[in-house]
Amino acid sequence: MATPTDQRIAVPIDDPNADTEWNDILRKHGVIPEKPPSPTPMIEEAINEARRLAHENRLEGKNLDELDELEDEEDEEFLEQYRQRRLQELSSIQKRGVHGSVYPISKPDYSREVTDASHKGVVFVNLTSSLTTNVESRVLSELWRQAAREYGDIKFCEIRASQAIENYPERNCPTILVYSNCDILKQIVTLMTLNGVRMSMLDLDKLLVEVGAVPGNDIRVLKRRREAEDAEEEKFVNKGIKSSNDRSRGDDDGDDWD
Repeated sequence: MATPTDQRIAVPIDDPNADTEWNDILRKHGVIPEKPPSPTPMIEEAINEARRLAHENRLEGKNLDELDELEDEEDEEFLEQYRQRRLQELSSIQKRGVHGSVYPISKPDYSREVTDASHKGVVFVNLTSSLTTNVESRVLSELWRQAAREYGDIKFCEIRASQAIENYPERNCPTILVYSNCDILKQIVTLMTLNGVRMSMLDLDKLLVEVGAVPGNDIRVLKRRREAEDAEEEKFVNKGIKSSNDRSRGDDDGDDWD
């Protein structure tokens, strides 16, 4: 007796996702699965939404003078809304600006100036190095002064680490302590995680936002971020122009040898 043979027919499938009449027949009979939906519409929708948000927020971070310069380019009613928002933000910042400079403190002052004061708002403490050769400590002290001027609504304190904590290791300087409601909210030892000696106000802004000292849409944060982006874009454009000029000079030099 002959052995029964497999009567199934092999169905040729080149690309199961291709839009062909043959694939449509195979999908209809369940031979291949339905074609997954194309991600293109979702991608296009996300791009369009990003463009819409970028257009709506194109004036974020601009100060009053910069808004005035856009009178011929932007809708007057739209500009006026931003002006009023900026005035309200500036008024609110000025009312809260009760500090304005770094508080140099000693150990007996620590509890009153830092721990107790953190009931009213976030307090930042810089434990500085006693050595002038500590570059990171010098960098942070300079940024501390700038931050205290710009963020007058936040208290910035500074104390020698060796005075605050007996036998505190020099290698841990500078150290940033962030207090809130009498507790240490965050502690950062050296500037290693904050860009090291290249730390800038952009890095300090990120820290302020991270611990909730200022909101992410604070006008001071947005303005500095926008200025940095503009500077980076200008640098990129200038680099492209320089490369183009270098190539042009190279072509000219080559013509001299013809």
